[in-house]
Amino acid sequence: MDEKNLEAIMGLIMYGGNAKSDAMEAIAAAKQGDFELADQKIKDAEASLVEAHHSQTGLLTQEAQGDHMTVTLLTVHSQDHLMTSIAFTDLAKEIIDVYRHIEAK
Repeated sequence: MDEKNLEAIMGLIMYGGNAKSDAMEAIAAAKQGDFELADQKIKDAEASLVEAHHSQTGLLTQEAQGDHMTVTLLTVHSQDHLMTSIAFTDLAKEIIDVYRHIEAK
């Protein structure tokens, strides 16, 4: 695996992990009634997901141009990590909305 692909793969893992951590912190903040912090943490998670998508787009563009890379366990892990982080962030938004609704009553 070349250095450029390794950097992109590690970017997916790193930014995906950051997004998931921020989403978890957002849920914890909402649970405490701190919706301002929860909203900021969700924005932080979304920003990390954008960065992860940039890494992914580079790999996809390379593939579309015919420059195929060898798929390794690390590659699969990075994609799984990103998709889990996207799903977790989406779920966190819903959980925060539930806490917000409960707080409003």
